[in-house]
Amino acid sequence: MARIGYARVSTIDQDLAGQVARLKAEGCGVIRSEKVSGGSRDGRAELTTVLEFLRPGDELMVTRLDRLGRDTRDVLNLIHEAEQRGAHVTVLDPHVSTRGEMGHVVLTVLGMVAQMERRFIKERQREGIERAKGSGAYAGGKRRLDRDRIMSLSKAGNGAAAIAAVLGCSRMQVYRVLREP
Repeated sequence: MARIGYARVSTIDQDLAGQVARLKAEGCGVIRSEKVSGGSRDGRAELTTVLEFLRPGDELMVTRLDRLGRDTRDVLNLIHEAEQRGAHVTVLDPHVSTRGEMGHVVLTVLGMVAQMERRFIKERQREGIERAKGSGAYAGGKRRLDRDRIMSLSKAGNGAAAIAAVLGCSRMQVYRVLREP
């Protein structure tokens, strides 16, 4: 039986060290970590790797349930997938495990709380953006693509797929930039 840890933070400037240290202290021999939003499973390659790696008798450990995900259905699906592989899921804070029936009930409730918390965060974020826009302090999010480069590649005769491959983005992102006035 292996203890496999999974650590996650939402943004690049957040630190994984506390979660990793806690998982090591709990005896996790393998710890996978990533910096990606827990709102969905999209882009969470390390979580996918952990789930594929689980064997019967293994234990998937996370420090808090919201590290596994912030959507109740998704969290329950992750737990179900782990159990289909014969593994258990343990949350350290509060200490809850799927080894017993009561653990499933508590994890379901905690999953709902995590989802509700995510909704509150998004609502506060929206309100803050609206206040900033009202005072003229909001300039939008940080641009992730070099628009001038997209335009020059397009003028050079490259299609959206080729531009996306060069920049490491999706074609849809290229199309959006090309449609901008």
